[in-house]
Amino acid sequence: MEKKVVLLTNDDGINSPGLHALYEVFSKKWKAYIVAPEWERSASSHAVTLHRPLRVRKVKNMVYSVDGTPSDCVHLAVNGLLRKKPDIIISGINLGENLGDDITYSGTVSAAFEGTLLGIPSIAISIEGRKSFCFEPAVIVADKIVSVVLKNGLPQDTFLNVNVPNVSDISKIRGVKITRKGRRVYKEQVVKRKDPRGKWYYWIGGNNTNNQIPLKGSDIEAVMEGYVSITPVNVDLTNYNVMEVLKKLFNDLW
Repeated sequence: MEKKVVLLTNDDGINSPGLHALYEVFSKKWKAYIVAPEWERSASSHAVTLHRPLRVRKVKNMVYSVDGTPSDCVHLAVNGLLRKKPDIIISGINLGENLGDDITYSGTVSAAFEGTLLGIPSIAISIEGRKSFCFEPAVIVADKIVSVVLKNGLPQDTFLNVNVPNVSDISKIRGVKITRKGRRVYKEQVVKRKDPRGKWYYWIGGNNTNNQIPLKGSDIEAVMEGYVSITPVNVDLTNYNVMEVLKKLFNDLW
């Protein structure tokens, strides 16, 4: 039987240890490719590069870096680099969780979004924490989830956002929960400084506060309690619940 084709990408860059932890295991089981950004592109969301050419560097066999965004990497891999369409796309392992409202900013999540738009089952996977990471449990979790998705597929227009507790051993994970998106409150920080020529510049900070809102059944609640969170994300962002209300509001507009 021909091996499944697995595409790996991320937003932490081609040299990220989380990416290569996945590749080390997946390349032994499947036909695994890496197509990832040349450098870190965290919080790039679903940006694509339209106003300049993209440069691709072959790092080694089946491993490529791109001087673009995570979404660029997925689009380029599927439509330009790989001879065969991937059977699945995995984005990660991201260095730090992508919980709640993080998903609107995350390049890791947006790579899975792009894969889903291209009709390929896709998974974003992240590990909680900021500095020290233990990847082995997250790789085991990813391996199990990928095996299930390769066998059963995913619902149309849906990808998985997976967050794994940062633990030293898989036995310390309490289980898996299917979750909803929670809410996070960010500390709005803008640093204003002068450059050597005396001109002002601004640096937008991304520091989180501890004001997480662990809604019942949310991804935040699950990870805080030691569970793996699997959140199904639909690429259709329409709020169907308010359509009838808006029809009434705007009925006489034109």
